[in-house]
Amino acid sequence: MDAFTLLAEPVRRRIVELLADEARAAGEVGALVQGEFGISQPAVSNQLRVLREAGAVEVEARGSRRIYRLRAGALDELHEWTERYARFWPQRLDALETELARGRRRPAQAPGTPEPPDSADHHDRHHPTVEENDHGPEHHPGADRIA
Repeated sequence: MDAFTLLAEPVRRRIVELLADEARAAGEVGALVQGEFGISQPAVSNQLRVLREAGAVEVEARGSRRIYRLRAGALDELHEWTERYARFWPQRLDALETELARGRRRPAQAPGTPEPPDSADHHDRHHPTVEENDHGPEHHPGADRIA
C-alpha cells in the first residue's frame, strides 16, 4: 500500500501523528484514538495491523505489552513526492502574506454583486425585548400604543 493510500484514512493518519512524537503502547494508542474517533479497540487494532503490514510502523513485545513506533523512512515516499512541489509553496505563502498585509479578510465580491452589509450598518441589529429593558414595559418605546 502506498503512503498516500495509507494516510488517506483519518484514524491511521492520527496513529502516525501519535507515533511520530514517541513510541507508544498499543493500549495507549487505542485509548487516545478511541476517544477522538469513537471507535472500538478492535478497530484501532485493525488500523495498527494495516500500518504494520505496510511497513509504516514496527512493533516490539515487552512482556504483555506491544510497543509501536514509526519506522524510520516510513514516509520517504510521501516526502519525495511533496518535495517535488515544494518550490511552489513560497510563492503561495508570499501571496497570502501580501493579502493579509492589505487587510483583506473576505473573498473578493463577484462583479455586480452587492457588498455584504458591514456591522456598522446594522445599528438596529439589537432591539431590547421587554425582558431586556431595565425599565419594564411601561417605559418601552411605543408601550403606550400597546393596549
